[in-house]
Amino acid sequence: MEISEVRVKMVANQDDRLKAFCSMTLDNEFVIRDIKIIEGTGGLFVAMPSRKMSDHCAKCGGKNHLRAKFCSNCGGKLVENRIKPDAHGRMKLHADIAHPINAQCRKKIQETIIKAFNEEQERSKQPGYKPVELDDDPDYSPEDHD
Repeated sequence: MEISEVRVKMVANQDDRLKAFCSMTLDNEFVIRDIKIIEGTGGLFVAMPSRKMSDHCAKCGGKNHLRAKFCSNCGGKLVENRIKPDAHGRMKLHADIAHPINAQCRKKIQETIIKAFNEEQERSKQPGYKPVELDDDPDYSPEDHD
């Protein structure tokens, strides 16, 4: 697998832990969007795109995210503590949409994306800097896909 391109879109509020969104092209053929670059306690790390976990209302069968207290379909009160811990005992609220399946691949992706982020950060300091577009669609915004 070759990472043929990484596009980095810096986040305006640099005081936040979220530093940037990016897209990564593999083998000039496949794109993964909405990858996040986050400032953690140990430095920058890459978070792959994910979706909120959900379950169904016992009363009507409507789909609700796990932190919801009331059903978005029927308005009924949902059972509390529906979040089941993962194998490490952590509450799992999100599931990756796309992710590497081994440590070697994760390391390669993380190093490449962090390098591209650092390069974009340097470019952003230059006069006349224009932010990178992540998409050909001018209405696309990663924030809308959280």
